[in-house]
Amino acid sequence: METSRRAPIGRPRGFDAEEALEQAMRVFWEQGYEGASLADLTSAMGITRTSMYAAFGNKEELFRKALERYTRVPASYGARALREPTAREVATAFLDGSVRATTRPGCPSGCLGVQGALAAGEPGRNARETLVAWREDAVIDLRDRFRRAVDEGDLPPGTDAALLARYLMTVANGIAVQAAGGAGRDDLQLVADMALRSWPSA
Repeated sequence: METSRRAPIGRPRGFDAEEALEQAMRVFWEQGYEGASLADLTSAMGITRTSMYAAFGNKEELFRKALERYTRVPASYGARALREPTAREVATAFLDGSVRATTRPGCPSGCLGVQGALAAGEPGRNARETLVAWREDAVIDLRDRFRRAVDEGDLPPGTDAALLARYLMTVANGIAVQAAGGAGRDDLQLVADMALRSWPSA
């Protein structure tokens, strides 16, 4: 008589993957890609190196997943800003969001997408290129939104939407660098407000 065999049941992961990823994101945010050691990451995540590899892949893959989480949560203001009804409101929401995200109490200062691998050696080359593409995608999204604003008459005819998008991103990146250097939220909000005073109007 044959006995039935049960398929082996996988062992439970034993940790909250989203919480672990949140902690990894914070380590990368504070220390940068190259500055964050595997020991730093696994200690903050509360898991072993083996568990990290099994759940998230290698350090580079973990960084990409952490950046995706950063985009969905702390940097979600970017996607929300694009839905504002006018170009000026888009720009205002984008810069205000940048100020809040880079000076949020209880979080690292600055922006993971800006200083995560701004200056990196060969081991961090892929991470640096990932962030370059991440920032460029944001510029493209803003450019497309501003082109629509020109077509709708919300921005003056002939407005260089690509240049306007690059300008806005440059200000936001500067806000992030200043925040990482210790500048306070109130001062950075004044910078954002000043940048918007010269905003073109239809």
